[in-house]
Amino acid sequence: MNSSAPKIGFDRFIQLDWAAAALNVRAGVAGLDDLNAMLGAAGLGVEAKKKTRTILNRLWLEPRAELVDYADRGVAIYKMQPDIPVSALCWGMAAATYPFFGKVAELVGRLSAIQGDCASSEVHRRMSETYGEREGTRRMTNMVIQSQASWGMVERVEKGKRLIRLAPTEINNEELTAWLIEAAVRYLRKPVAVSGLYSMPVLFPFTLSLPLTYIASNNPNLDLRAEGSSHLFVAMKGQPLGFIG
Repeated sequence: MNSSAPKIGFDRFIQLDWAAAALNVRAGVAGLDDLNAMLGAAGLGVEAKKKTRTILNRLWLEPRAELVDYADRGVAIYKMQPDIPVSALCWGMAAATYPFFGKVAELVGRLSAIQGDCASSEVHRRMSETYGEREGTRRMTNMVIQSQASWGMVERVEKGKRLIRLAPTEINNEELTAWLIEAAVRYLRKPVAVSGLYSMPVLFPFTLSLPLTYIASNNPNLDLRAEGSSHLFVAMKGQPLGFIG
């Protein structure tokens, strides 16, 4: 095993309604008992429930210190406009929190960009290139793919051998658009060229329909910067242009 391989983290199947329930707990419109009852009704064993709660904690209930403000802003968007897609909030939080989740999303988005579908085996092969041919990489990649299917982003066909993109969700809310852009920047850990914002593979389930240069330049959490005379990049506030992490 490659001891320097990055950590997986996202190692359980997470249904969208579980992630949404965790969001509701953080938003103060539901209690932990409601979430625990939902997990109990799913028939999860003690260990499975514990590991599932660990992921839900990182997503919404107890995010890492550097993501607390980001999570709170996502919750504020949700409370202000509860009709926005919960899946978009959970996707953004998952990509920002778990690079493994983001990498699967990026690969599916990139590989399916032309024909709208891709082979699961190709996603697995490329994940192994990054995370190593170690025990768990394939199984956890499947967990993420199954979760993304549960969230309504892809359909698994041919007994899971192929993945089909489902119709993207149009995002026309200014705050949510900026928040999702920030999720992509956090996942990539470097600024993103404005020219590529509309087609970022990691955000493939969404169509960002608003003018993104305007959105980025007017959001207090993002910086719009120029490199040379014609290249614009979006970064988080205080993030160096060449930031790698």
